Amino acid sequence: MGKYLIRGGKPLTGEVRISGAKNAALPVLAAAVATKGENIIEACPEISDVDNMISILEALGCRIARYGTSIMINASELTECRIPDELMKEMRSSVFLAGSLLARCGEAVISSPGGCNIGKRPIDIHIKGLKSLGAEIEYSGDKIYIKSGNMKGAYIRLDYPSVGATENLMLAATAAEGTTVIDNSASEPEINALQDYINMCGGRVSGAGTGRITICGRRKLTGCEYRMIPDRIEAGTFLLMCAGTEGDVCLKGVVADHIRPLIEIVRAGGSRISTWDDNLRICSTAAGRVKCSVDTAPYPGFPTDLQSQLTAFLTVKGEDCIVRENIFENRFRYAKQLIKMGADIEISQKEVIIKGNNILYGCDVEAEDLRGGAALVIAGLMAEGDTVLNNTKYIKRGYSRFREKIQKLGGEIREDGQ
Repeated sequence: MGKYLIRGGKPLTGEVRISGAKNAALPVLAAAVATKGENIIEACPEISDVDNMISILEALGCRIARYGTSIMINASELTECRIPDELMKEMRSSVFLAGSLLARCGEAVISSPGGCNIGKRPIDIHIKGLKSLGAEIEYSGDKIYIKSGNMKGAYIRLDYPSVGATENLMLAATAAEGTTVIDNSASEPEINALQDYINMCGGRVSGAGTGRITICGRRKLTGCEYRMIPDRIEAGTFLLMCAGTEGDVCLKGVVADHIRPLIEIVRAGGSRISTWDDNLRICSTAAGRVKCSVDTAPYPGFPTDLQSQLTAFLTVKGEDCIVRENIFENRFRYAKQLIKMGADIEISQKEVIIKGNNILYGCDVEAEDLRGGAALVIAGLMAEGDTVLNNTKYIKRGYSRFREKIQKLGGEIREDGQ
């Protein structure tokens, strides 16, 4: 499972480069299945979720080669349309392959996707959209058999702006005859990334970021060279880590607009934040307390993937704060670990109230999901004394060289046995 040994109380200083975006890399890697020819995907994060996606692609018959953070994918000789159960259950993002396999092979066999235990994440919206395109769906046990049938472009209005469903339908629609419109689509930067990749491969997709995406189907997709966008969640995590330890850090490779709601919250507490080019500098040496009421929401609202980290930050640097989770119903599991560390908070089903005790003490804690694990690292770096964080496997799903980057900034963190 792995564990981090963290000693708190030391401000982070220096500079660190943010990795490519996990939530953009996985759908782009899945989309490569729909292409013929060589793809070079640059700035891919070195995380276990990417490792798992590569294992799935290899099982489907793709040729893969890795050169540091660059990945070569060639799906020209695809041999399989069935995703192995044991690999699909490792992560939820494998569901994206349904759309790309439909586009390439005309069929796909998937099972219930895995991932972090943060609540119900049904794929009903995906299935409903695929049916609107004319796909034929059959269920057998935990298997879902999807065939393209005679897929034609359609108008699809999503019941909820689901990121995963938007991306899956974008991929499937590339093979549908005619034009598809996805209304009430997700607007996250990762949607723009997938649109850019598809278009560089020869597709014709427009509207990403507007809530209404148009896809012209039946266009031949070939490989391309594509560079991953920066990871806004990693950038936000390091921003909170620096602010929580009263540090002075320059984050390189950041799109500040992607984390604008978080920047405004941290600035409200007195941290000085400046941005230029793709750099963001935060100086929190004289910052005060933050008072805020935050609701998670689809982009451009406050991201659910930063809710855990923000709450950890506020346990020390906040006062009379409320954080509400509106996306997933089981994303406060980490909060009980914060209480073990002395956090003065109240937990209900959908919100955490931070009263303002402002002192955490190191102890043994358990990571139970990716972002909750990152939150506990932030808490450990802010706490008095030593923290032992168990189950680091969750953190390694989504943060590339996390420990090494924190150490580079002067944080006292090491891996058990290191």
